[in-house]
Amino acid sequence: MIAVGYIVMCLVFGTTFLAIKIGVEAGLPPFLSAGLRFLVAGILMYTWMKLRGKVQWSLLLRKEMLLTGLGLTFGTFAALYWAEQYVSSGIGAILSATGPLMIMMIQTLLLRQPMSVRMLAGCVTGFAGVVLVMLPGLSIAGGGLWMWGCIVILVGELCYAAGALYSKRVIVQFQESHPVALNAVQMMYGGLLLGILSCFTEAWDYTVITVSPAVWSLVYLTVIGSMVGHSLFYWLVARTNPLFPATWLYISPPIAVGLGVVFYGEHVTWMTWAGVVLIVSGLLTMNEGVMRWIRARMGRTAPIPKQMS
Repeated sequence: MIAVGYIVMCLVFGTTFLAIKIGVEAGLPPFLSAGLRFLVAGILMYTWMKLRGKVQWSLLLRKEMLLTGLGLTFGTFAALYWAEQYVSSGIGAILSATGPLMIMMIQTLLLRQPMSVRMLAGCVTGFAGVVLVMLPGLSIAGGGLWMWGCIVILVGELCYAAGALYSKRVIVQFQESHPVALNAVQMMYGGLLLGILSCFTEAWDYTVITVSPAVWSLVYLTVIGSMVGHSLFYWLVARTNPLFPATWLYISPPIAVGLGVVFYGEHVTWMTWAGVVLIVSGLLTMNEGVMRWIRARMGRTAPIPKQMS
């Protein structure tokens, strides 16, 4: 079941970057769009879990849910939605692939976990890929906003990494709560915070919205992206570790870049593709033990590596 859930999550998340881009370019205010997506998805999922008797009302009042939503949902997606006004969906996916790299950096620099030579090599390789992806922005028109978009996505990934690490502690602390319920509550908090941010920073001018693509984007991201994709992510965190579910980001850049080129006419340079290769190679190098574990789970031939326990 872990392998099936992982594959479905990868396919879902690989398509969400283009869906975000479509919604933003259809005129939806970025923070409002993100807030509605997660707030509605969280409410629907929480209601479903409540009807099944899988969640208590008290979970809504826990500060741990607020802090998880602040990192995993608010920080990550406020950055991504804002940035996709200025960068392509493919670039958004590529830079979002630095999430596991950020996790490794936090574990090493802040949590004082030792970094092996292999992990260091992976970090350096991944960073080189980020540089290659961002270089074209120095020579294109509007390069300033393009570069700021890239930087903001990277800041969002720091929020994501902190949220992913913290969510593992929360899952252990609330073992009696279903992972889907925990995900629903943190999405509600994240969506609410995004809505509050939108109230203070965005003009809600509905006359400029192209209705059909805007509605399609919002519905797809709410149901498939949030309710299905993020529930699978949280389910996998509960059954593995914070790093393993984040490896969907190895697969999302080629999917997102390909979709952007084929269906949205986005331009991709050779530097961009080289950056994809370097980032993915760096992540694979860093997480060789995780990849062995994936193969072991599918073939049942090897033990779980130490960092997974």
